[in-house]
Amino acid sequence: MSKIVSNATPLIYLAKIKKYSLLKSLFDKIIISQEVKIEIVDEGKKLKQPDALLIEREIGDGFIEVMKVEKLVETSLELELGELSTLSLAKKLKIDEVLIDETLGRSAARIIGLVPKGTLYVLLKNLKLKEITFDDFLNILNELIESGFRLKEEIYIKVIEEAKKI
Repeated sequence: MSKIVSNATPLIYLAKIKKYSLLKSLFDKIIISQEVKIEIVDEGKKLKQPDALLIEREIGDGFIEVMKVEKLVETSLELELGELSTLSLAKKLKIDEVLIDETLGRSAARIIGLVPKGTLYVLLKNLKLKEITFDDFLNILNELIESGFRLKEEIYIKVIEEAKKI
């Protein structure tokens, strides 16, 4: 088990479907930037999003740690502040893996020498560790999509094929 720096999307969607146990089976601690906290908790509460309260509780319990990062990494890609601060925090803490779903953010992570992992990685890894069954995997994947998680059809097919191999 380990620590990972996370961007907003994986935390939001796993909170929406109440599946933080999937994160807890893989990581001792999740670290987020102050900017990501503002995006998912402060803004989420203003919009009355129930997932914001769950994430806030995880911060209070210490599973999610919020850290400030002053110097942001340089990248030619146009990233949102949350993504940029996530990558910067990972570099500052010398944590090689980041939990990030957005394509541009994943590309930027690779460019600066980080290994991007996403929500689908969390599902597949839990399946591999036998924390969930294949049926659980399919149900969780469909719950994510029903909650608004965007997934290209070819990625959907590819992740199911990958899950079948496990």
